[in-house]
Amino acid sequence: MLKDVVAVEALEPYRLRLTFEDGVSGEADLAALVPFEGVFAPLGDPAGFGAVRVDPEAGTIVWPNGADLDPDVLYAVVTNVPMEHRLTQAEAS
Repeated sequence: MLKDVVAVEALEPYRLRLTFEDGVSGEADLAALVPFEGVFAPLGDPAGFGAVRVDPEAGTIVWPNGADLDPDVLYAVVTNVPMEHRLTQAEAS
């Protein structure tokens, strides 16, 4: 079940505090999640990383260069519940 990101705050170094529409919040270490290559290369610069914002239409976080991350992946990181377990739980209810 997709949970939209409703708030984001850039922390040091390369961490984000995320809040989701269901009230769940926590931190995600992006350095452990994505390589700073390709579309993510500008995020290796602290100023570029700090330009993160929420795109309410997409329900996730984005950067000015167009980089974004799947909100399901972010939710799994923040809750420490792998996506496949969340899908199984949703199907059971």
